[in-house]
Amino acid sequence: MTVNKLFDLGPWEATHDGNATAFFLQSRHYSFKPYRDGRRQDLSNPNRRLFVGPGEKLVLIGDRCLFAWRKFIDASGQQGVNCSTFRNESQVLSSTLILAAEEFARKKWPLERRFYTYVNPRKIRSTNPGYCFLCAGWQRCGFTAEGKLILEKLTAPATDSSAPVCLPEHAAAPSSGSDAVPHQ
Repeated sequence: MTVNKLFDLGPWEATHDGNATAFFLQSRHYSFKPYRDGRRQDLSNPNRRLFVGPGEKLVLIGDRCLFAWRKFIDASGQQGVNCSTFRNESQVLSSTLILAAEEFARKKWPLERRFYTYVNPRKIRSTNPGYCFLCAGWQRCGFTAEGKLILEKLTAPATDSSAPVCLPEHAAAPSSGSDAVPHQ
């Protein structure tokens, strides 16, 4: 695996958006967008393997696993650093990989106090969407208008307790029967 190694921490190595190994893993994720216009197959397109999206990025790859962080202006109003994708095909516990990926994000964005991610409960097999994040200390925070579960992890105490941290678009669970089971 060819990696532009920025620093090493546990199972992860930092690389860049568009890395061939990262792209391969992302192409197997439920959120992958192949695009109907064929841009991903166009070998003359230098951006055909980009998958993280706009903003500041941190892409991590390991042995058969991928994690991408992104800091951007989220149209939904969510604030913090977003886990834009996580895929684990390795034998390592997903919660262990998440905790190690958090260390990278803390180094890149030391002043950020919140991580968040979206999980689409209709596109995964688990009856407990986001379970691996919950095992890593994340909490359910609400749902988007599209019914995606919002999970968050606070990384430092809030300086203003009146400021909202979680900004769920809908506080109630969608009617798709995705009742959450508490983390034990």
